[in-house]
Amino acid sequence: MKSAVKIGLLALASMPLAACVGGYGMQVGYGAQPYAYDGWYDGSYGPIYDGYWGTDNYFYYRHAEGEGAYVRGDRAHFAHQAPQGPHNYQAIHGTTAPRQGVRAPHFPSGGHAGGGHGGGGHQGHP
Repeated sequence: MKSAVKIGLLALASMPLAACVGGYGMQVGYGAQPYAYDGWYDGSYGPIYDGYWGTDNYFYYRHAEGEGAYVRGDRAHFAHQAPQGPHNYQAIHGTTAPRQGVRAPHFPSGGHAGGGHGGGGHQGHP
């Protein structure tokens, strides 16, 4: 009887892995391929952890890895190109791979981060 219980528990433990392989109703697309971003930021929202340029041409960012949603920044504080004339903008560079459960509106691959694997990443931030 003990071996039957062990086999049952082993089968239950492997179910989440099978869900990842077969899709199991999950939205896949986030986490598989990190999205690289470049731009300019004036520091108005404080330090940022990571972000991405949305399909609506706004920059979405998070202050920390554990935040459950990306916030849309104002176009006055983020720019694709270096602003002309005197300014306090600094270059930002990095990659984003929203993890499961993170809300990422207008993410370049579409939808929201309801599935997939991976975590947010960052590099070279001011």
